[in-house]
Order: sequence, then structure tokens, then C-alpha cells
Amino acid sequence: MEQPTIEQGISFLLTEEMTMLQKAARDFSEREIRPVVMKHDETQEFHMEIFKRMAELGFLGAVTPVDVGGAGMTALEFVVIIEEIARVDPSVALTLAAHSGLCLEHILQFGNEEQKKSYVPDLASGAAVGSWCLTEPGSGSDAGGMLTTATRKGDSYILEGAKTFITNGSYASTFVVMAKTSGTGTKGISAFIVEKSMGVKVGKKENKLGFRSSDTVQLVFEGVTVPAKNLLGNEGEGFKQALSVLDSGRVGIAALSVGLAQGAMEAAIKYAKERKAFGKTLGEFQAIQFKIADMATEIEAARLLTFRAAAAKAKGDPINLIAAQAKYFASEVAQRAATEAVQIHGGYGFIKEFPVEKFYRDVKLLTIGEGTSEVQKIVIAKNLLL
Repeated sequence: MEQPTIEQGISFLLTEEMTMLQKAARDFSEREIRPVVMKHDETQEFHMEIFKRMAELGFLGAVTPVDVGGAGMTALEFVVIIEEIARVDPSVALTLAAHSGLCLEHILQFGNEEQKKSYVPDLASGAAVGSWCLTEPGSGSDAGGMLTTATRKGDSYILEGAKTFITNGSYASTFVVMAKTSGTGTKGISAFIVEKSMGVKVGKKENKLGFRSSDTVQLVFEGVTVPAKNLLGNEGEGFKQALSVLDSGRVGIAALSVGLAQGAMEAAIKYAKERKAFGKTLGEFQAIQFKIADMATEIEAARLLTFRAAAAKAKGDPINLIAAQAKYFASEVAQRAATEAVQIHGGYGFIKEFPVEKFYRDVKLLTIGEGTSEVQKIVIAKNLLL
């Protein structure tokens, strides 16, 4: 029996163009990413050549309007790309999600025409690497505890502080940075476009459990002078902007979760067909069949929920609720799928020669990053109860 594929599961949602894009993303992932997945994981190497290749394929500027150098796609196409890449290597998908779904998305949503003209084309083409800077050593979900400050001095702002867990931080040349311009709590947070050449210092590189080839570092801002024209929107609007960007980013993380889960399930099915025990393949045992049945059903539900969120974003509808639901459910499904894939492999699931070992290490971040599962449930409940 032929193994079900992603396109069979969601074919009714895909246009002909989207199907072609899906195939292109899958071919790219299999041909250019899969051969080096474990090498990059072991060396914690940022995949700059793969990043450049994604730029050539138009993936970096997928949702960027054509008039500012992008491919003019919608959020639906973007989740197709993210899912296909995450199916092979979640680290590459996260690099793309942080660059396009956070940094570039923030400038597209809230930048003025001059800012878009100055920064978007290079980000969309891959000439610049983008990074988004919200989290600090002492403030994660509690953004109001932010300590980084931006003090107005003539026609500039002086940034002082530090950011942590910053994806793409070592290689980025363009950062969107949140900093306090006044007051306490979240109302005094503003957002700025900051160039590395303005004095951004790269600090400690994190030695992580998973997503090891996705660059994650601390950044230090010591007297970094940023032109006032690089303020995104008005002072005090940064936190509201960040929440909107996170809504969009959560759709991308949901797609990444679905892709990881799909990759884990495919590896488990392959192993179950090949491995024999007690004279039968593992796939002939009902216990294994039940695990795969649960994985397949949950993954398909997560995929449909993610597509619903992407469709709402593409239409310009509010996505705070649906994005939280998609990210929460898909990330939890991915965690269960990765765990069961290792269980099906038995001892071999604990060995780096098999891909499920890496999926198992990678997956935990998805229930933490861009808002924990608990934060997502708070967002969902507030939408329904308030």
C-alpha cells in the first residue's frame, strides 16, 4: 500500500500553483538539506549556503509584496514552504520563520514607506539576514519586565541593554529591537530597526538541546546610536506591534510543528515496515498500528487548523484566537508524534543514525518558543471569555 503523502491529505485546499510550490520546497529539502542535516546539527553550523539558496527560490520574500522585491505570496503559501522544510530539518525552517515571519513581517506591518524601501528589498532577496529581538535574560513571557532602554538624544536614540535567545543573531545585519522609551510595564515599549553596523555586539552562543544549527545568541547594546527615523510607528506602540507580529509568527510555528510531526511519522512508518520482530514486521502489530493511526489523525487535524489560521491571515481577518489555537495544538501534536516515533524505533530511536532522535530533541522548543503552551491557552480563553 502506498504511503499517504501530505498533498493527498490537503489536496482539496491547494491550488495548482501551491501544489507546484510544495513540490519545489520538498525537492529542495530532500536534495539540498537532508544530506547535511546531522552534520550541521553536530557542528551547530548556521546554514548560510542553504539560506542563500532559499533566497534564490523566493522563499525568504514569499509573503513580501512584489513592489518591494518579494514574491507576493500569501500566508497559505508560506505555511506550505515552512512545513516542507521542517519535515526534513526544523532548524532550517526556524531560520526562515525568524527571518521572514518575525523581522521582515514586523517591518512590513508597521514600517513607513521609507523604512520599507530601505530595508525590505535586501531582506526579501537574502542580501541581508533578519533577526527579531524581544526576549531578555530577565523577561520572556513577561515583556513588561524588559530592561533594555532607548533614550532620545537629538535626532537619535541611544540603546542600552541585552537580548537573549535571539535567532539568527550572529549572522543578521538587520534587527527589529524592542526597548523601553518611557514609563513602566508594556506601555513604554517601542520598536526600532537597528543595523548591526550601529554597534550591536554578539554575545554568548547558546549550546542547545535541539535546533542546534539554528543560530541562537545573546546580543548586547552598549550606547548603540539609532537614527530617530528608524522608530517603527510611534513611541509606546512597540508592545502592541510585537503582539501582532507574534500572532503571525505563531502561524509559522504551527506549520513548523506540523512539518516536524510529519517527518517523525514518515520515519516511524518506514521503520515499522522494515523492522521485524517475532517473525513479523512491526507494522503488523496492532500496538504499532494504533500509535501510527493516532499520529496520522492528530497531524491531519493540526494541519487543517494551521491552514485555517493561514487562510484567515491571508484574508486580513483577526487571527489572535486562531493563531494561538493552531500553535498550541500543532506544537503539542508534534511533541506526541516525536515521542511515539522514538518509541516505535525502540533502542534505535535513541541513536543519532535515525532521524527521530533529532526530531525528539528539536520538538520541545515548539511548546516554549513564541509563547508557551500555557500562554496560548490564556490567549484562547481570553478571546472566548472576555
